[in-house]
Amino acid sequence: MLRLDKDVDALTLMDRLEGLERIIPSAVIQEVTTRAGIVRRYCKRLPPVLLMHFVLSLGLFCRDGYCQVFRWLRRFTPGGVPNRSTLCEARKRLGVKAMFLLADRVVHLLAIPVEGEASTEGEASTEGEASTEGEASRQTSGAFYQGMRVMALDGFTVDIADSPENDRVFGRPGADRGRAAFPQARVVALCEAGTHVMYKWRIKPFTCAEQPMADSLLRFLTPEMLLLWDCNFYSYERVKAVIATGASLLMRVSKWPIFQPIRHLSDGSFLARIYRTPQDRKYDHEGIIVRVIRYTFDDPNRPGHRITHRVVSTLTDEVLHPAKELVELYHERWEEELGIDEIKTHQRERSVLRSQTPAGVVQEIGSLLINHFVVRKLMFEAARQQQLPPCRISFTAAVKILRCRIPECPANQLRRHQWYENLVMEIAEQRLPIRRNRLNPRVIKRKYSKWKVKRQRHQAHPQPTKTFLDSIVLLD
Repeated sequence: MLRLDKDVDALTLMDRLEGLERIIPSAVIQEVTTRAGIVRRYCKRLPPVLLMHFVLSLGLFCRDGYCQVFRWLRRFTPGGVPNRSTLCEARKRLGVKAMFLLADRVVHLLAIPVEGEASTEGEASTEGEASTEGEASRQTSGAFYQGMRVMALDGFTVDIADSPENDRVFGRPGADRGRAAFPQARVVALCEAGTHVMYKWRIKPFTCAEQPMADSLLRFLTPEMLLLWDCNFYSYERVKAVIATGASLLMRVSKWPIFQPIRHLSDGSFLARIYRTPQDRKYDHEGIIVRVIRYTFDDPNRPGHRITHRVVSTLTDEVLHPAKELVELYHERWEEELGIDEIKTHQRERSVLRSQTPAGVVQEIGSLLINHFVVRKLMFEAARQQQLPPCRISFTAAVKILRCRIPECPANQLRRHQWYENLVMEIAEQRLPIRRNRLNPRVIKRKYSKWKVKRQRHQAHPQPTKTFLDSIVLLD
């Protein structure tokens, strides 16, 4: 249990998020705040550990104002809730570094490999109790393919507060009727497909492309991983970088890359080489051998019907890795899309982030991603209890249960253990049915508004100089 300075109000120790000690240890938070250099900036009402918990709570109670979020953390004391400006300044004091340090220490891969296979993450294997091979297989359903941990790489954008500073730093996309309504931040994440854990991520302005952001994430790959990505990330250099880590690769490619078969395989796929430039292809210089699989769908109700699709892989053995199996496996990449939807729709529950400054935006997105891991960790433990895959537990229900039970977290440390066990048991009851074989069109009902588009001149709209009463002029 973390011990603060004796001058700090004893009620500070009653922080309710300390009930999640197993996921985010208090000792780690203290270490992170020390490394971030905020310990010496002492504030009796908001010591560094409580301040860190407060900023983390913003990513869980996303729809609530600052004061209400603080109330979720502390029991009532007269005058015990700081005003909004105090909490805003406290966020600035915390900065961005502490959030990234905490993510590096706390977020880890969850899926447990089948007995006899090596884990790619020490914490993932040491935290779980010993289990039978059948139980481990059920726990990690969809997380591994022939001993390789399935990872996905993708990006998304987040609408942020429309402040001049955010607009200047992050930028915004174009739109049919001018510029987009809000500035946007771009996030690219390396995701564990079987558990939806956003393992590593990068946050940049919207003006930054996904590809260079993805390049900095490839160093986290290990030889026991199989990476899935969309055609947007395809390039010779990127494929070469993945191979250099020892990881395997399965990707979709568009129509333009040229693949000249050098050997046809028994399942209809073929081996080919990819090159850096057309000149290298002409002289067969530094080609990388890959396997190309071409396929289509014969179901007229399925998108892509009678359209030729291509996936490319570094898994070249057609006996060990049948073509149809790889095509089906590639679509596990959509598990990251579901994880993104969990964050943007069900966890955030607001269309625009609250932060008015660029540093606050990065801090808030980091809080969202860390809290997403917290929920996913609880769901993983709940799924292990029920011997179910993590995808069979409802994320939406888990978030709502956590928000509901956090205020009930007892101050007594011994009772917190039982509170945590009950929390996991309650989440374990939120089972989802097996996914149906269905598709929904990607459309919206309402696209345009009758109101005029907000322009730059509307940012500083002239304000009244008189009160409403004084401005009234009665007419004869």
